[in-house]
Amino acid sequence: MIPKASFTGPDICAQPARKVVELLKKGDISPSELIDASLTRIKQVSPAVNATVTLCEDRARNSLQDLPELAENHSQEPGWLAGLPIGIKDLNLVSGVKTTYGNVGLKDFIPQESDHLVSLLEQRGGVVLGKTNTPEFGAGGNTFNEVFGQTRNPWDTRKNAGGSSGGAAVSLATGEFWLSHGSDLGGSLRTPASYCGIVGLRPSPGRCGGGPALTAFSTEGVSGPMARDVEDLALFLDAMCGYDPKSPLTIEAPATSFQKALEQSTNKIRIGFSEDQGGFAPVEKYMRQLLRSAMDKMSDAGSIVEDACPALPGLHDTFMTLRGIHFGSLNAYLPQEIQKHFKKTLAENTEFGVKLESSKIYDAIRQRTVIYNSCQQFFERYDVLAIPVTGIEPGLAEEEYPTVVDNQPMQGYMDWLRFSFLATTATLPAISVPVAFTESGMPVGIQLVGPPRGEAKLLQAALAIERTLQLPSSPIDPILR
Repeated sequence: MIPKASFTGPDICAQPARKVVELLKKGDISPSELIDASLTRIKQVSPAVNATVTLCEDRARNSLQDLPELAENHSQEPGWLAGLPIGIKDLNLVSGVKTTYGNVGLKDFIPQESDHLVSLLEQRGGVVLGKTNTPEFGAGGNTFNEVFGQTRNPWDTRKNAGGSSGGAAVSLATGEFWLSHGSDLGGSLRTPASYCGIVGLRPSPGRCGGGPALTAFSTEGVSGPMARDVEDLALFLDAMCGYDPKSPLTIEAPATSFQKALEQSTNKIRIGFSEDQGGFAPVEKYMRQLLRSAMDKMSDAGSIVEDACPALPGLHDTFMTLRGIHFGSLNAYLPQEIQKHFKKTLAENTEFGVKLESSKIYDAIRQRTVIYNSCQQFFERYDVLAIPVTGIEPGLAEEEYPTVVDNQPMQGYMDWLRFSFLATTATLPAISVPVAFTESGMPVGIQLVGPPRGEAKLLQAALAIERTLQLPSSPIDPILR
């Protein structure tokens, strides 16, 4: 049953991003008015959810003077945002704006230059208004840190919002922003999207900018779009796309925009569905039932849904090694005055990466190819693979991660996020799209994994699910319990 939820923010904050952009293009509303509305909503809900933790109002208003010139050069691009305020996760640099990475040692750090992706979004008419909360250096499926504290789930403020893009997801679910930037290594876009009832896409590496500046050839951690529905997500994805020579893995924008590709969406999707990814991870019974019910509805609507999953030998160890390489090549090189503030799990992750044996690294590089080839063969038969995002609904905000799922103890804080491993390891795009609510009133998303560089096909499938299930996508007032 869909829980009842109100929305008492400015009316314009509840409108879809694509409609607001159209109003901007026509001159029916101004970027300044949208900044006012967004700030009003942030002020209303921040005490309850703590999603947008740093504001840059003066910078945002000053940037409006550049919009006429930008419009001359970019207004015909499919990703033109025309002055729409957006949120940027506090892991990405925005010039002149405090960027903390959730680390006490960086609590006063103000970069002089923006990340390439941030600059691209601003060139395309995005107005950066604030930074959204993240766990320290994005490590964790629960968004909290010692700089800004805890971000809470708007559907039940006692519970967590997922992570690491928890602030971004909550900013959308509550109507603070129309579009919000996220990033993902181990489900950091997908988990909070599922937990907050919005849509989050982990794109193919290079689709939305490159890897971290100091490890630009890394494919594990990627930026991606988050939105309240699939059509808005396509708009934001178009805004993020494009080759940048400063980011070596970036790829050209597709000849057909992702918004245009959605016009080809159909209910006749070939879905390979697995309740637990072939027994890869535990899933609570109620989660299995909700996901199965959603797939049954897709079948009734004309899709082919079959129980199927590619063979994924060595996926767990391969992912964990690749993740270790990420931490060992990035976090381990940070100055000691920053590392000394690492939370326990982050310090352990970094140490794991530093101590990786060379044979483990070589095995992972080879095995991810085996896994990729298996997936490629799978997608010769199916359009998408449908699996859980997580096997359990969100827990209390004070619990860093669930220690038990379906009566099985978790060995570490990544164990409950196993369903995120595949897309990252095989460099496949994956999306979380809402499909249900639990008995306790918490949103549930299903994860669709698509073929290599198959974002268009993935979005088409997600839109078909969205239209078939017809769940609400409007923002809500935080539900205080």
